[in-house]
Amino acid sequence: MLHYAVVFFVIALIAALFGFGGIAASAMGIGKILFIVFAVLAVATFLMGILKNG
Repeated sequence: MLHYAVVFFVIALIAALFGFGGIAASAMGIGKILFIVFAVLAVATFLMGILKNG
């Protein structure tokens, strides 16, 4: 999931470089959502691992 977030950020940077503002904004929004989902799942997995091992 982190891979897809980075891919969307790169697409947003390239689109912004060539002047496609709408596409850049959309790709940045998707990348931001994917990164937040990744971060939440990573923290949840970390906490579950700590709680399981006691």
